[in-house]
Amino acid sequence: MSLPLLELKDITKAYPGVVAMDCVSVSFRPGEVHAVIGENGAGKSTMMNVLAGEIQPNRGTILVDGRPVTIGSALVSQGLGIRVVFQELSLCDNLTVGENVLMGRFANRRALSLLDRRRASEAAREALERLGLTDIGIHDKVSTLTVAQKQMVEIARAISQDARLLVLDEPNSALSPNESERLFEIVRALRDRGVTVLYVSHHLDEVRALADRISVMRDGRLLTTIDNTPDVTSAHLVAQMVGRDVDTADQYSRLAGPRAAARPVLSVTDLTVPGWIDGIRFTIGAGEIVGVAGLPDSGKDLLADAIFGMIPRSGTIEIGGIRLMGARPAHSIAAGMALIPADRRAGGALLTMSVAENIVSSTLRRFSRGGLLQRRRIAETAERYVADLQAKVSDFGQRIATLSGGNQQKIILARGLVSQPKLLILHEPTRGIDVGAKAEIYAILKSLAADGLAILMVSSELPEIVLHSGRVIVMANQVIAGELSGDAVTEEAVMSLATRKVGRNAA
Repeated sequence: MSLPLLELKDITKAYPGVVAMDCVSVSFRPGEVHAVIGENGAGKSTMMNVLAGEIQPNRGTILVDGRPVTIGSALVSQGLGIRVVFQELSLCDNLTVGENVLMGRFANRRALSLLDRRRASEAAREALERLGLTDIGIHDKVSTLTVAQKQMVEIARAISQDARLLVLDEPNSALSPNESERLFEIVRALRDRGVTVLYVSHHLDEVRALADRISVMRDGRLLTTIDNTPDVTSAHLVAQMVGRDVDTADQYSRLAGPRAAARPVLSVTDLTVPGWIDGIRFTIGAGEIVGVAGLPDSGKDLLADAIFGMIPRSGTIEIGGIRLMGARPAHSIAAGMALIPADRRAGGALLTMSVAENIVSSTLRRFSRGGLLQRRRIAETAERYVADLQAKVSDFGQRIATLSGGNQQKIILARGLVSQPKLLILHEPTRGIDVGAKAEIYAILKSLAADGLAILMVSSELPEIVLHSGRVIVMANQVIAGELSGDAVTEEAVMSLATRKVGRNAA
């Protein structure tokens, strides 16, 4: 057997009150797809950050090609041939796609050296073509791209450099079926060329389809590393991840059925974002869970931001029959909306602030008296919502940036619920959330709907939309292509509408 490309030996990383990695030992072989799975808080994010040079372990040894190394910074990590594509995107929105793809090369240039822009542009274009991104130009501003397109640009940037170990953190979380299949082809091609791919994902079906070996983490420890054979089932992996038997059927049974007509909570009329959304009309009643589906270029990924006032738009938005006069998030919150955005890092979490501060950040006036914050009330509120949502935190003063992605999502959801909204808008609500936490989130949404909350859920995950929406709006070509409800909501029916060629107001 060949020497491992990289080994972790007894790696430990501890924070006050939390051991994020506890004597973890694992090896990654040349030319393999090695999946790492586990619930949020299992230690996966810490492992990736150690490999990226973002954090330093308290003890343990890292070996590359059998030689001990210290990964003291991101540049050191890249110099060793390690490239990490985090789920939370790190692109610069004000730069072009080509500039973002080649950013790593800019950082490694010698001082005062000149950049051959022609060759740089050719290299960026080649990287995009390898991913089949024919709809993205190297001169396009990243700020104009959808979340799915940004994810693919991140991957293009990583493979444009000479990666020996490519770490992919939930790379399939915002991709369409076609984009996903292209990603899988690229991963297999990289493996065949001798690149080691560390694949971190909560999607067990894709893990079983791609991985050569699977490592399972729980509570900061590495439980086992196994060969991916036909005998390895999703049920077995789930039991290893959560430390108990989980009825995965709970996630694959409908939690939200169609409801009788209720008073409209949200009414949208002629909603338009030039170039993205064209004359959208729909309503949502109290207690409804309405899903929004569509391909990445359908306009669905800007719908939540447009309704909430995050981007310029025209049209009419009414909450409880009252027209929303302003088109800013502050107006939307005051009217009774709460938004859980798709991009936690850029639009959701206040990374430098604490768990408690994040939870009350949109409702500070409710927690102040005479201009002073009521710290005890803030702490009590944070404690209640953290318990209700089963978020894993060491204390309420912990910075949200140190939490796993799934726990960050729960804190952002808590912030929305603290405002006691009439309408909850969720964009990719379980992106990057593990199998156990997904079931918890779905149960929370069902309970909220039962209490009369109107919920609009925009998601790229078809099973999520089909099984947890009482009604589904399908977008295509910037308009509503159709609407489904009850037993008519199937993956086949959604995809049939999503791929239709439709014009304005087709629904």
